[in-house]
Amino acid sequence: MAKRVTTLSALHYSTTLFLLCFSLILLLSPASSEVFFEERFDEGWESRWVKSDWKRSEGKAGSFRHTAGKWSADPDDKGIQTITDARHFAISAKFPEFSNKNRTLVVQYSIKFEQDIECGGAYIKLLSGYVNQKKFGGDTPYSFMFGPDLCGTQTKKLHVILSYQGQNYPLKKDLQCETDKLTHVYTFILRPDASYSVLVDNRERDSGSMYTDWDILPPRKIKAVNAKKPKDWDDREYIEDPDHIKPEGYDSIPAEIPDPKAKMPDTWDEDEDGIWKPPKVPNPAYKGPWKRRKIKNPNYKGKWKIPWIDNPEFEDDPDLYVLKPLKYIGIEIWQVKAGSVFDNILICDDPAYAKHVAEETWGANKEAEKEAFEEAEKERKAREDEEARRAREEGERRRRERGHDRHYRDRYKDRYRRRHHRDYMDDYHDEL
Repeated sequence: MAKRVTTLSALHYSTTLFLLCFSLILLLSPASSEVFFEERFDEGWESRWVKSDWKRSEGKAGSFRHTAGKWSADPDDKGIQTITDARHFAISAKFPEFSNKNRTLVVQYSIKFEQDIECGGAYIKLLSGYVNQKKFGGDTPYSFMFGPDLCGTQTKKLHVILSYQGQNYPLKKDLQCETDKLTHVYTFILRPDASYSVLVDNRERDSGSMYTDWDILPPRKIKAVNAKKPKDWDDREYIEDPDHIKPEGYDSIPAEIPDPKAKMPDTWDEDEDGIWKPPKVPNPAYKGPWKRRKIKNPNYKGKWKIPWIDNPEFEDDPDLYVLKPLKYIGIEIWQVKAGSVFDNILICDDPAYAKHVAEETWGANKEAEKEAFEEAEKERKAREDEEARRAREEGERRRRERGHDRHYRDRYKDRYRRRHHRDYMDDYHDEL
């Protein structure tokens, strides 16, 4: 009986522990959050994505391959990589349509530049309405564009473009993207108050408001350009002390005085040289022209600035942040050199979940990826050094051969000249 009771107690304890753990998971899980689209490019990804025929008839369409890429921390964690240089790439996926009205919009993905991209984009687009995915291309209207765009050493831009009433508006700030060959995670968060944040590798790179950082609506406030400084505005921070009086006899203090240490030279003859006068030196008691000292102005109001006033042309739109209902995600880019790996695309309404996904997919592997990349760089450098060494040796061998040939060629020329000269002299003597 005692054994049966013990068994039942253990079973009860296990059941209770399971329920507690399950309750804790439910408590910690963001019950109100929603994931609209999440793509980790596992097996079957091609059934969810449509490759566009845009530019294919012109022979300018690139393609994607399913790979983890080089120096990957996990070869089974694959994305899609652009292949074939100097091509246009266009691919898209569809998801259940949703609106970001009254909810936060979070868009996140990772990108790795394995190539020296030289010039090309690596951004993603969100699209609304109906899209013929087989014809998706550069002219297809979009509601949102986000991600890196590089060209040469000058352009290293991180695009954030929002569509409002059919027109695209780029972020006015000059945000820079990462340019190394490691994986980086880009996150954009847009809130119902029209505030936003841009994160790179789970760290906030920038933040602000749609009202100020996009030229969508006229500004709320403008400068009153016709305003004038009030006559009673005192902007003198310091004034002369009216209680400071010039000391009596101050103006009589000479700037120079005879040098008290000077002595008349022994060779000086006053009958012939005149009365000796010591040279003059600066007077330590002389303080320059007298000026009243400065004191803080008790009536100082600060530097006057043109005031800001309400802009009569501003008309608020409480739905400024609302995009057209979203239905597709697309990658549409041009690259001079292909090789970029896209992965871990996420569209949701919970920044905390997005942060968790970034840590799970990128944060857990970043150190291993970095080590693998550094090892690959060492091997590449060693190969280049070996090739350079062989090239030097080959060059040296060819120079030696050229020198050897030149030596025999010079000996042959010298022997020919001597023989020719001897024949000439023999003919000369015969003529004599």
